[in-house]
Amino acid sequence: MLYLDHAATTPPRPEARAALSRWLDAANASSTHAAGQEARAVVEEAREQVATALRCSPHEVVFTAGGTEADNLAVKGIVWGARERSRGVPHLVVSAVEHAAVLDPARWLAGRGEATLTVVPPRGDGRVEVAAVLDAVRPDTALVSVMTANNELGAVNDVAGLAAALAERDVPVHTDAVQAVATLDVDVAAWGVAALALSAHKLGGPQGVGVAVLRRGVPVVPLLHGGGQDRGVRSGTFAAGLDAACGAALAAAVADRSALRSRLRMLSERLGVGLLAVDGVRRNGPADPAQRLASHVHLSLDGVASDALALALDRAGIAASSGAACGAGATKASHVLEAAGVMGTPLRLSLGWPSTEADVDRAIDVLTDVVPRLRRRAAAVTG
Repeated sequence: MLYLDHAATTPPRPEARAALSRWLDAANASSTHAAGQEARAVVEEAREQVATALRCSPHEVVFTAGGTEADNLAVKGIVWGARERSRGVPHLVVSAVEHAAVLDPARWLAGRGEATLTVVPPRGDGRVEVAAVLDAVRPDTALVSVMTANNELGAVNDVAGLAAALAERDVPVHTDAVQAVATLDVDVAAWGVAALALSAHKLGGPQGVGVAVLRRGVPVVPLLHGGGQDRGVRSGTFAAGLDAACGAALAAAVADRSALRSRLRMLSERLGVGLLAVDGVRRNGPADPAQRLASHVHLSLDGVASDALALALDRAGIAASSGAACGAGATKASHVLEAAGVMGTPLRLSLGWPSTEADVDRAIDVLTDVVPRLRRRAAAVTG
């Protein structure tokens, strides 16, 4: 199987596998006996690794079950915190191309009357303009959420510029950096964001663990109530093995990031050029490579049915996506593509740390054969 769906999940790095295996049988990290304290030391070491990688304080790192929980904790928790302080209904600003883990809780809050909501549309290339977000901010805005990089189009946003502009208005910024961490330099302190989310399985860690970075001084109401194990913000027994694997994966990803970014940039450009040679194929997302993830190639194919394309690629042994994995099974265009006005049958090819030049060349060979063949078949049926 040729795997070109690393944006959905990427295989664990050896460092993550080793850490998970070593600490899978760890004791309860909240226990006071020696075994429990050993497990707690593992969790805190992982927290230090995350903080070093993201350039924030360990006290700002909260382990979660993944990016979805991290996004929900930031969006709901910060809005609820603002509501408790003001006793009014806070205003929330998000972009239209956010992951559902941001858009859905934002709409849920608005639907319950717990927030008012403004959704900012993107440019046609999927990027979110800072000026458009600033225009949506009001005196009662409690939070702005704009993702670092889009999971479908790969468009990279100016989160640092946005946070700097909003700091003057004392408006906190949350960013979903799930897709970004593997190839972009992420610096929580320099960016000045109040909250950030990541998911380990997008960068070479295991599924089922993520991180919410919550800047000190930003009031956050917990989603989960119980023992208050993690900084009083997130209750539940520490998953020492998963946390250790997350820290190890992130440390390895950061150490390899510059070289990986250069290699994936070369591979993705090779892939894009090879496929744009096929008639009726267009590349979506920003035209400037510096404004899109090195890992993503998003295409629109004319005259090809989405289900027929997916079946043909699967038969050819290629794992790819017509959109985001969390939207699998949907027959209509994703909310991201609709918001950006992207037309045609979508195909997302995403590369990761194990990807090779041979993978790219095989994908070009298969698609340059499959796409014209599917068009001919469709023409024969309709003709």
